[in-house]
Amino acid sequence: MAISDPPFLKTFIDRIKLIPHAQLLLGSGGFAALVIVLHFILRRKQTPNYVTNLAHIGARRYDVIIVGGGTTGCALAARLSEDPAIRVLLLEAGQSGTALIQSRTPALFSRLFDTKHVLPFRTEPQVHAKGQTRFWPRAKLLGGCSSINAQMAQYGAPEDFDEWAKLMNDDSWSWKNFSQYFTKFERYQPHPDYPLVNTAVRGSSGPIRIGYFNTVSETSKAFIKACTSVGIPFSPDFNVSSGTLGVSRIMTYIDEKRQRVSSESAYLTKDVLARKNLTVAVNAQVTRVIFKTENGEKRAIGVQVANSPTGIRYRVLARKEVILCAGAVQSPHILKLSGVGPAEELKAHGISTVHDLPGVGSNLVDHPVVDIFLKDKHDRSLKYLRPKSLFDACRVLFALIRYHLLGMGGPLATNFGESAAFVRSDDSILFPKEQYPEALLDSTSGPGAPDLELFSTPLAYKEHGKITFDVHTYALHVYLVRPLSTGSVLLRTSNPFDLPIVNPNYLKVPEDAVKLMRGVRLLLKIAQTEPLASYLDQDFRRPDLDHGTHLKSDEEMLELVKERVETVYHPACTCRMAPPEMNGVVDSQLRVYGIHGLRVCDTSVYPWIVSGHTAGACYAMAEKLADILKKSIRD
Repeated sequence: MAISDPPFLKTFIDRIKLIPHAQLLLGSGGFAALVIVLHFILRRKQTPNYVTNLAHIGARRYDVIIVGGGTTGCALAARLSEDPAIRVLLLEAGQSGTALIQSRTPALFSRLFDTKHVLPFRTEPQVHAKGQTRFWPRAKLLGGCSSINAQMAQYGAPEDFDEWAKLMNDDSWSWKNFSQYFTKFERYQPHPDYPLVNTAVRGSSGPIRIGYFNTVSETSKAFIKACTSVGIPFSPDFNVSSGTLGVSRIMTYIDEKRQRVSSESAYLTKDVLARKNLTVAVNAQVTRVIFKTENGEKRAIGVQVANSPTGIRYRVLARKEVILCAGAVQSPHILKLSGVGPAEELKAHGISTVHDLPGVGSNLVDHPVVDIFLKDKHDRSLKYLRPKSLFDACRVLFALIRYHLLGMGGPLATNFGESAAFVRSDDSILFPKEQYPEALLDSTSGPGAPDLELFSTPLAYKEHGKITFDVHTYALHVYLVRPLSTGSVLLRTSNPFDLPIVNPNYLKVPEDAVKLMRGVRLLLKIAQTEPLASYLDQDFRRPDLDHGTHLKSDEEMLELVKERVETVYHPACTCRMAPPEMNGVVDSQLRVYGIHGLRVCDTSVYPWIVSGHTAGACYAMAEKLADILKKSIRD
């Protein structure tokens, strides 16, 4: 196992050098000792033997080629290769996620946002949100966004999937049938503090460990009690048939070692990678899908792949299927580069049309979030994780030792999103008619499904964690889980290495802003409700914090929503599973309309975005498609 000098270590050391009086530590020899200790703690995990020479894969032929080693891609590759007769190739444009300490350590994921492991998208100016362009990170590493997300294990509402089934006239997508695939991927690990979780309906033998192994602040526990005090019922488990509405500590994709569980770490195990019929290639960017026309039928027969804009472009062929698992931005991008998409857009970029499919890249939906910043009354926040003093630096060092050497969890085992509540914006208890008389369009999937999620973090931040406050803080957040506004993913150029144009069109539909405003008002009420109120400095009225925000008028509050609205990293629906006449791109078996041997399996195919967090449905979808493909290939 090699000793590494990861970017996180260099950044931490550079920060120490900037701290006043740090030279005292440097001069004493303590700095050298510190570096040695950190090298030991931050040793690079041994990277599996992934293929990097693309010439090796170009010389072979496979049954199935999976494009994108993200949340669904790793799961699909592992399940399909269980059948030794199916030769599987998994292509990932990035590198290993499990090799990176910033990914494995729950609290450090945002440190990856400014690295080569994350594609640095920025939205188009958001016309309905003060014309701002927003940072929009998308993963470029194995595990995909499961390697950089906040590890919150909530799957959406049961009625979401019933809605999918009704749209497609296919009952296999209904919750009563599709839910088997959630329990198939789960390995729920019971916790003595949460005896109300019904283990009989949770999976116990799947690859994805979920449970309560993250660290949770006392303030976030108080948030749960304050929510129940304002009328939000306690829910022991968000992910069961009784539905999502309520408040609870969030389950997480974190294992008993307090490490992230990603699609890569869970599915691409040592035993799986030892299979002779599975090849995993990294630094392998697919530039287009290759098609062949026979007897008037178009078929996907392989892909073109390269490791750089100037590198050799290799052709790799598939006997049976090409499956795009590149995510809600990259999957439609690859389809368009390959000539599958709106004919006029393809023509404008000099791309020959293979199949005119207008829905590709349309209907982009993302969960918009608004953050509320509050003062921690007891000065116990995690702001020292970005050290600005020697004392801060020492606390970070102790946290590293506690987490990596002693295996005791501690502050580095927080996933930040510690507690959550799911509510409806038309709930008459939370939003009384006399205060909220306006009737808003119902965007939910059913009467038991939410349209707002509230969640807490043990630290306030801006710019996706780049900026923290100079005082100890706590934050509450609200996001719209069923927005009405939709946008698009468009070609920027015909060069596959140029990032496409993303425009989520935040707040295009006015009801979205009004619902978020209701959520902000509810958060501010919760912040003033015991026991949470006692953890916050209610008299701290500095204008960059929100202890006086409840006094704003509706007009002022709407301006705040427009100013702060951001991504919560859940883009979806750009290759919708829907009938062709509804701008659908794939059918109920995820086959691309008009093309044989080509499917899409990731959040892009969601007919409507799920009412919560998107990763769980990705895992379940991959499990479902694996069963479909095993049967079809055998037959």
